[in-house]
Amino acid sequence: MKTAFRLITGLCLLGLSLAAHAGAREQLDSFSRGIEGLSADFAQRVFGPNGEPKDESSGRVQLKAPRQFRWEVVKPYPQLIVADGDNLWIYDPDLEQVSVRNQSAEENSSPLAVLIDPTELERQFNVSEGGSGQGLEWLELKPKKPEEAPFEHARLGFGPAGLVRMELFDGLGQRTVLGFSAWKRNPAFAADTFAFVPPEGVDVVGEPVARAEVTPIAD
Repeated sequence: MKTAFRLITGLCLLGLSLAAHAGAREQLDSFSRGIEGLSADFAQRVFGPNGEPKDESSGRVQLKAPRQFRWEVVKPYPQLIVADGDNLWIYDPDLEQVSVRNQSAEENSSPLAVLIDPTELERQFNVSEGGSGQGLEWLELKPKKPEEAPFEHARLGFGPAGLVRMELFDGLGQRTVLGFSAWKRNPAFAADTFAFVPPEGVDVVGEPVARAEVTPIAD
């Protein structure tokens, strides 16, 4: 699930009311204007090198500028991933375990930043139009630093309502397919949506990075 998260964290590009004839890059550029937060339902499928199905999951994703997100798997087994801006928390209720690490390390090779900051798209990836197919307009992404990325290339498929499908391919021939629905643009998030406190009694692996203290400037 951790690998799947690293693949999917770039995901989530809403595009409400975009023109159906526009190219994928044009749709992405139109979408990114004014985005401060997103939420959607997702369904994820993982396929092996020969196309054999290996894993399925579904849940909900929420993102907020500039660096916060919440990825909650509901089925078949619950799992919660929260990025609070400083730390990345991964909670497995069935294992009664939480792992935590510096969020910045996770973002180095992740396309997630393009959702909040479109300038990251060109900085992190070689981008090209992928043409039309399956009723969608496709955008192709290849990491500029492949040795640091958890996937070799990605395909983002846009329809009239925005991002519909994302496909990620790794060096072992595995393909991860994500479908998105019920997008909400700039929703009102609860105050604790992007905060995480380990439940009492669970094992915590790793040390969270303390938030930087801001010293007031004396008058």
